[in-house]
Amino acid sequence: MKKSPPPQVRGTPKEQSGKVSPAIALVIPARWGSTRFPGKCLHVIAGKPLVQHVWERALLAKNISRVLIATDDERIARASRGFGAEVAMTSPDHPSGTDRIAEVAARLRGITHFINVQGDEPMIDPKLISALAREMLKDEEIGMITAATPFENPEESDNPNCVKVIAARNGNALYFSRGRIPFQRDAHDQTSAVLPLLHLGIYGYRRDILKKIVRLTPSPLELCEKLEQLRALEHGIPIRLLQTTHRGVGVDTPSDAIRAERMILAVSEHKKQKGRSRPQK
Repeated sequence: MKKSPPPQVRGTPKEQSGKVSPAIALVIPARWGSTRFPGKCLHVIAGKPLVQHVWERALLAKNISRVLIATDDERIARASRGFGAEVAMTSPDHPSGTDRIAEVAARLRGITHFINVQGDEPMIDPKLISALAREMLKDEEIGMITAATPFENPEESDNPNCVKVIAARNGNALYFSRGRIPFQRDAHDQTSAVLPLLHLGIYGYRRDILKKIVRLTPSPLELCEKLEQLRALEHGIPIRLLQTTHRGVGVDTPSDAIRAERMILAVSEHKKQKGRSRPQK
């Protein structure tokens, strides 16, 4: 008996012609397990789960086609669907958020680029997300992009939890480190001082580069510094560096959550005061 040919999956007309219009999906990796703060994605801050704050701010960004929360935990998935988010269930075995996003990417059709916004950044600036998206859409040569901002306090550069990055003249990242970089040989000569930037944990990927990175084995520098972006640099993948004044606040501990809540409530109160001060028509 002659077998029937397998069903064909039809794409959009542009996909069928071999040309896909640029489209960006923003994926928020969210997991339950956290060494310092288990279940932090659902920790309530200013009346909402932490991850909901991230999702709502992501929705305000421009040039984004889809916003998804990627998780392996049914508690996070249930809560996320409850506030209206699109959820992608993923394997519990992923070693990083990048791997989780790559699994989601493999399922999505018509998406050419992906932005990774961490699920513990409740004050992520939509304008920063929009800027990253705009850069990727404008320059098809960008395979990977991230962001950095000047240090507010020079002493932070000694904190290993504050990742430092230095940039090349072409706008790409030269190196990321938990240590202070670069080393100033002549400390008395202030004209030779070069200040590093504070790396922000947001990434953009072209689909092919994302697929390539997760297939590479962890590199020596990555394992040494425990910074997965070094895998890309060690394998010759350029990382465009977008400089911004945005700082944000990451929630890694319960005390961070308290600080974030104060900031969110302060911003909310400022908006209310601003609204009341507007003259009535």
